Amino acid sequence: MSLFSQLSGTFINVAAVLLGTFIGLAVGGRLPERTQRALLQTLSLVTLFIALDMAGSLNRVSGGQIPGVLLALLSLAAGVVVGEALGIEEALSRLGDDLKRRFKGGGRFTEGFVAASLLFCIGPMTVIGGLQNGLTGDSSTYVLKSTLDAIAALALAGAYGVGVGFSALTILLVQGGLSLAAGTFAAGLLGGADPELLKTNPYVLLLTGVGGLMIVGISWNLMLGGLGLEKVEGEDKRVRVGSMMPALVLAPLVLWLAGKLG
Repeated sequence: MSLFSQLSGTFINVAAVLLGTFIGLAVGGRLPERTQRALLQTLSLVTLFIALDMAGSLNRVSGGQIPGVLLALLSLAAGVVVGEALGIEEALSRLGDDLKRRFKGGGRFTEGFVAASLLFCIGPMTVIGGLQNGLTGDSSTYVLKSTLDAIAALALAGAYGVGVGFSALTILLVQGGLSLAAGTFAAGLLGGADPELLKTNPYVLLLTGVGGLMIVGISWNLMLGGLGLEKVEGEDKRVRVGSMMPALVLAPLVLWLAGKLG
């Protein structure tokens, strides 16, 4: 399989986010601030619906006698400890600030970059689409994801600005890396590339649920942005979703250990 075939879905997703950002910048700047905030609130509500639907997969997985919701709690708690120790949230912010200085971005560049990067790269479509595209060259899952991301990028760019478009770099790194790694690891770990099989795999179910809970945090942050309440009396009220990211790596280990312990 050619390199282009393995990365075709990622390239489509990158293009979709850039297009959505371009339209959002062109249209969003002409909209009243009240309308921009309303769009963020709308995106927050839709994101919350998607997140809760994902989190529901925790009801379909268990590790021995441990239910899925407790596995998710253990994964997220351990992930936050690791994420805070590594300073992931701050690293994402520094990366956004560096890009802002390098490309002379203005306004809420860093906030847009971080919010979009997390929103676009956390979720089952990222994992399943990467495995599917990397193993078989089928980009259909990423094409669907691209449509959703383009709409989200349009709404985000209107409020946060050009920083949203730079999240395409994150997509290229995360989704492209996952697709390229899929051929080496996924077949043995997840029982093949059939997306229907992947959707019922307990490891994918747990990852989906953990990702859904993280996206609830993203939805909360978007709503705070829509209400203009990210900071109250100098205190940041946003959920530190970036610090939770190690949970996506630790969740399969937690499930494996729970199964061993019975």
